Amino acid sequence: MKNQTLKRMIKMLRPQLKPIIIISVLAILINIGEVIKPYLIKIVIDDYLNAGIWEKGIVSIGVISGIYITIVILGNILDFIITTATSMMGENVVYTLRNQLYKFVQYANIPFHDKTSSGTLFVRITSDVEDITTFFKDVITTFFKDIIMIIALVMMMLSLDYKTTLLCLLLVPLVTLTSIIIVKITKRIEEYSKKVKTKLNIFLAESIYGVKLIKIFNRQYEKEKECEDLCIKFWKSRLPTSLTEAVLIAMMLIFENLGVVLIVWLSIYHFFGIRLEIGVIYILITYIKQIFEPINRIVENFETIQEALVSMNKIYDILEHKEYLENFEEGIELNEIKGKIEFKNVWFAYEGEQWILKDISFTIEPGQSVALVGRTGSRKNNNH
Repeated sequence: MKNQTLKRMIKMLRPQLKPIIIISVLAILINIGEVIKPYLIKIVIDDYLNAGIWEKGIVSIGVISGIYITIVILGNILDFIITTATSMMGENVVYTLRNQLYKFVQYANIPFHDKTSSGTLFVRITSDVEDITTFFKDVITTFFKDIIMIIALVMMMLSLDYKTTLLCLLLVPLVTLTSIIIVKITKRIEEYSKKVKTKLNIFLAESIYGVKLIKIFNRQYEKEKECEDLCIKFWKSRLPTSLTEAVLIAMMLIFENLGVVLIVWLSIYHFFGIRLEIGVIYILITYIKQIFEPINRIVENFETIQEALVSMNKIYDILEHKEYLENFEEGIELNEIKGKIEFKNVWFAYEGEQWILKDISFTIEPGQSVALVGRTGSRKNNNH
């Protein structure tokens, strides 16, 4: 099963490989700029302001400010390019998958539609495709970028003061563990919420598709009540998610500020012989605040990847069943029809021995019209 999932993932990623590489490289360039900016401030504070000077040779505070502004502008331009390219890539995936699914539905034979509800197909084409789009937009181009960002920040912090860095990094396991626990709780809530959402989507698709029958049998009130119950159930299923997300944000802020307090505390009281310049204190505080966000995002992305893989398997479980497809190009073209149609002792079932026709015999003479009639709502494909 894992090998099959991996093959499907490669099959889905291959057409998007070139934009993924380009976007990832641009994202890494933005990361480099994010690491350099605080270091420029540190240079200004320690090498210029503390010394009471404005320039060293041809390098002045103005030149450093110009470099800083250039990095900011280039970073925003690259961020705009990445956002646009990622959105286009995500929409391209949506376009491709939805067209493939819809084409499959159109060419699929009667047995396929007999065993697959229209509501299920609706969810595959809408909700499951959106999960994969989220994977492309929010995960695939940021995952490696976040890992590189963490490594770069840690290396810079170690080069500035390894003692303070090692003490601050003691918070990282706590941050990771907290993120994992909260994200796992959120995942369970999301799984239940997704099941409710799927039921709601299937109900809506089938109700709208069968609205004529609902009106014929005067079932509007019952369907309205069923829709209201499902909507309330879905609303209630989403409330705990908001709570866990708020708790996660609050915990990240607590750990972030604990890191800041730890750096200031070590600097003031010179524990372990730590003596930091003002610029170094500033840059360490900036880096420790930056490092928690990618850690938390990586943990969350693992859950997003799992959801995307589940949705991907559901979609390919349909697309890879080629045996359900009909070939409309095959067959013999009949220019002129002569003779009669005779059914003699015909048995028919879509699956196994669930017989739709049992030992049926009849003859249709040339020019004769025959109608198959059954009770309204009796589902004439059943054994009635």
